[in-house]
Amino acid sequence: MKRILEVCVDSLASARAAAEGGADRLELCSALAVGGLSPYTELLCQIKEACDLPVRCLMRPRAGDFLYTREEIDMLCAQICNLRKAGADGFVIGALTPEGALDEAAMAHLLEACGGRPTTLHRCIDVARDPEQVYRAAAELGLDTVLTSGAAASCVQGTETLARLLEVRDAIGGPEVLIGAGVNAAVIARLRAQLPGARAFHMSGKMLLESGMRFRREGVPMGVPGLDEWHIQQTDAEAVRAARAALD
Repeated sequence: MKRILEVCVDSLASARAAAEGGADRLELCSALAVGGLSPYTELLCQIKEACDLPVRCLMRPRAGDFLYTREEIDMLCAQICNLRKAGADGFVIGALTPEGALDEAAMAHLLEACGGRPTTLHRCIDVARDPEQVYRAAAELGLDTVLTSGAAASCVQGTETLARLLEVRDAIGGPEVLIGAGVNAAVIARLRAQLPGARAFHMSGKMLLESGMRFRREGVPMGVPGLDEWHIQQTDAEAVRAARAALD
């Protein structure tokens, strides 16, 4: 089976760096600093003009939990339709019930909006009550990929659950297990040794770029106090290139 390196990006510059480094696919979002939110249609258009890589759009209406109202699901469906028209190759979706199971009714609406495009279940699985049950539910719904850290803060901490999900994948011919959270070249090498079935990884490969602003008014935060306003997160092509080499 093909080995996959997906890079999560929220800017044109990061998309270009990911492509330069050898990524197979992009996950496009906005607001990566809060875990990623639904992306802008205009940014998708810019990236599709600049890069030949397939792009899956993360659909998340806000930061916080994955328990969504019907209005939020309706908005996501409308966004999906607009992004499809703009050239999105696939979507990254997910919703949970209050009890921590996959919200299959909400998922059905989202999948209908996706119109048959390839779909990934996002990391809602990592805060679900039973990750294996959620994985199996995603398989039943027809998603082709599940992005997960193994229900842990990082994939290195989640190896036990990742191993079980890889076993289920092979047993039922289920969705690809896309390993994310803390991925870099060294982690890929480590996990491939620990988990021989691991063949798909998700990373952002971020570096911090110094702001070009010479005048800086301190003490006026644009968001949560304490966030660094004078550095910009951007994908590092060299980090992606090293990850590509570790995977290959």
